[in-house]
Amino acid sequence: MKHKPQGTPVSVAEIPASGLVDLGLSDYRVTYELQVALAERRKKKEVDDLFLVTEHPAVFTLGRRGGRENLAVSEQFLEDRGIPLVHIERGGDITYHGEGQLVLYPIIHLRQAGLSVSNYVFLLEEVMIKLAEKFDVTAGRDSRNHGVWVLGKKLGSVGIAIRHGVSFHGFALNVNLSLEPFSWVNPCGLKGVEMTSLSKECGQEVTLSMVKDYLKVLLEYLFKRQFYKLQKDHIDGSV
Repeated sequence: MKHKPQGTPVSVAEIPASGLVDLGLSDYRVTYELQVALAERRKKKEVDDLFLVTEHPAVFTLGRRGGRENLAVSEQFLEDRGIPLVHIERGGDITYHGEGQLVLYPIIHLRQAGLSVSNYVFLLEEVMIKLAEKFDVTAGRDSRNHGVWVLGKKLGSVGIAIRHGVSFHGFALNVNLSLEPFSWVNPCGLKGVEMTSLSKECGQEVTLSMVKDYLKVLLEYLFKRQFYKLQKDHIDGSV
């Protein structure tokens, strides 16, 4: 392969294109099935890499390592509140999703994107760190667990799964959701960890809409690609 001389501009045609889809508020199980279907289509090269943006109604999810032992309340307690407990194949332990949390699910062929798993996780964390910076919140990494942290409090989580080289699941960034449900578990299997949100760290309300305003530009910058926006109904036929 010939290498370009340093300083040679990259043409637009050489920049990978990816679809960006805002699902709005979406049911967790339905969105999971959508990810699986899209990952299969991505493997077959029927679609480009796709980045799904969403938030979920209240739900607890269990990763490959399980995590019921890190649930501090009974399953009946959750059932009485209408909060499902869903077991999935992503990495990580138990975690919580709720309205007011920004969730990003990239459906991305890692090898074709030239990304190792560790580099990909680093990029997901970097997106959250840069988003926090936009609201004057200094977030960073912590050796205890993947994700992003603010002064020992966890602001965002990362959990991925890979099938045939295609990654799905992604990250969840706490923007302005209720933090109480996190007290019902050991988040990500970690005891004594306090969760936080952008709104709490800012001392004022930060909405998902405000955070989404920066998301596309940051994804283009960090993942070095162009994004075209798709409507939800453009991909609904995948499930």
